[in-house]
Amino acid sequence: MSTSSLRRQMKNIVHNYSEAEIKVREATSNDPWGPSSSLMSEIADLTYNVVAFSEIMSMIWKRLNDHGKNWRHVYKAMTLMEYLIKTGSERVSQQCKENMYAVQTLKDFQYVDRDGKDQGVNVREKAKQLVALLRDEDRLREERAHALKTKEKLAQTATASSAAVGSGPPPEAEQAWPQSSGEEELQLQLALAMSKEEADQPPSCGPEDDVQLQLALSLSREEHDKEERIRRGDDLRLQMAIEESKRETGGKEE
Repeated sequence: MSTSSLRRQMKNIVHNYSEAEIKVREATSNDPWGPSSSLMSEIADLTYNVVAFSEIMSMIWKRLNDHGKNWRHVYKAMTLMEYLIKTGSERVSQQCKENMYAVQTLKDFQYVDRDGKDQGVNVREKAKQLVALLRDEDRLREERAHALKTKEKLAQTATASSAAVGSGPPPEAEQAWPQSSGEEELQLQLALAMSKEEADQPPSCGPEDDVQLQLALSLSREEHDKEERIRRGDDLRLQMAIEESKRETGGKEE
């Protein structure tokens, strides 16, 4: 587990974040890769729950308010926001329209890293795209319909693939390919992210072996202590018997 992931988990515990908030924090982390499609899909599904919706949007607005070296928080929050606008509850787009000024201000976002690279340009461009999408009702409706249809087909494809491993891809898979260069780039980033997540998973046997070893040592120590107490008890009883025998022998001699 990376240091940033460990730090994020500690904050989740300290601040007692909900499941929805934790998912948003993970999707919008400072890690140098994009959120996985499966994670964003889970968050999108949660937006249909009234309580989770409020928690999700609150965390997204908080991330959008970040700045400087945390530019990835802002960029990923907008990436997640765009995904939720297209595949989540309609309340997402409604709230984004009501708070569009918060997105508009990001068109002036500035941050240049230590290598002199303008990382703020990513945020500025994404902000322009989001504002344009929110202002165009027809385009928003069309892209939302297409995204929901694509999401459904991908879900069906995944189900079919798990049911029939080794068979050829169903017709839906061909229709699920990206329809634009931007969508293709996003899917590539998501694929890289999922690959990175799998690579970062620690071996499952290591920690379990350590725990079993500790338990074995603990039990061994307990058994040793128990045997030691029994041995001492036997020695004490033997000593008392010897002393009692001596007293009886002395009494007879007298």
